[in-house]
Amino acid sequence: MAGTHSEPQRPGHPTEVDEAVKTALNVFARDGFEAARLQDLSAESGMSKRMLHYHFGDKTGLYRAAFELAIRQLTPPPEVLSRTYAVPVEGMRRFIDALFHRFLQHPAAVRLVLKENLDPALPHGDAFKVPELSDTTLHIERLLLLGQDSGAFRPDVSADDILLMLCSLCALRASQAHTALGLTRVDLSTQRNTEGMRRMTIDTVLAFLTSNIPPSGYGSYVEPTAAPLPVDDTDDVYDFDVDIY
Repeated sequence: MAGTHSEPQRPGHPTEVDEAVKTALNVFARDGFEAARLQDLSAESGMSKRMLHYHFGDKTGLYRAAFELAIRQLTPPPEVLSRTYAVPVEGMRRFIDALFHRFLQHPAAVRLVLKENLDPALPHGDAFKVPELSDTTLHIERLLLLGQDSGAFRPDVSADDILLMLCSLCALRASQAHTALGLTRVDLSTQRNTEGMRRMTIDTVLAFLTSNIPPSGYGSYVEPTAAPLPVDDTDDVYDFDVDIY
């Protein structure tokens, strides 16, 4: 019957590209950047090496796309980040809970981020354009402002402080599981201990925010590095130390 047949998927269809990036994330998280071969990435994703080169340039380009996907997977969903709360403590509690579950639901993303920190494959200080990460920071800033204005949260804490603390706690199951089991016989993978880590993460951050620690005189514990200024090569034309003859 006319009009009932489906159009065949064209090479480079966004869904095909998205699936290739998801597959690459799992492969890089499992094997690391150096060990993962483009041939293996092609075989596991179902996308030819030629099309991988077309969409990502090279293995580094595909790795960057996979890493940025990992960051997106580790941020709370839009419905959490767009919600407003009249009670800042409850809003922060729900945000922490959502973030913890994202780390729990995407172990490959956690492993890839850990691998990139321990054995970097991307240039040092490389900037990542992940809108979800900016939305996450803005959401924390809104909750902090609400809590600080109402007196519920202490004033000398920034969104970066909270995000760094949360990422450390949420990644603990992936980064310290073997050590915890060997040294303390605590199995972080059990349902009981996973729930315990969730409660510990929430309680740690809320206790930190609502404590009566005297002001330190700083606006935050950490501060971001200033973005590098763009390089201006126009003066090179007038560099008289260079022999142009």
